[in-house]
Amino acid sequence: MHIRRDVKVGLSIAAAVVWIGAVTLLIVQEPDPGAGSPGELRDRLSAALSGHDADAFAGLLDYPGSGGDDFAKDYVTVLADHGVHDVRVELGPDAAAPVRATVTGALGDGRPFSYPLNVTSEDGRWTVAFTPPLP
Repeated sequence: MHIRRDVKVGLSIAAAVVWIGAVTLLIVQEPDPGAGSPGELRDRLSAALSGHDADAFAGLLDYPGSGGDDFAKDYVTVLADHGVHDVRVELGPDAAAPVRATVTGALGDGRPFSYPLNVTSEDGRWTVAFTPPLP
């Protein structure tokens, strides 16, 4: 009787260890948020907004807390609902070390739009933020 119980306990422990290892591996393989360079940020942001790709957009956000994925989904849904197309992103004032990304494009009815986003950099990763810069 004790042997069966010991086997069940051993299998349970082994399953828990495998599960913890799998979760750890998934976390380690999760890509760092942001882009590796300002040019990559510009290109990926333009593609994400043009393609209404919430996952790609969420990966470029400097968003406080854990709501970045939901924010990105809502944001690209609004873009899609307005028929946004021909999106372009310009970095400035210095493209090599930008502090601002200006997003331009056209709405479904052809009217142009433009708005700025703050560019942030931390540990060599470039992201965009929707918060105003601190003085």
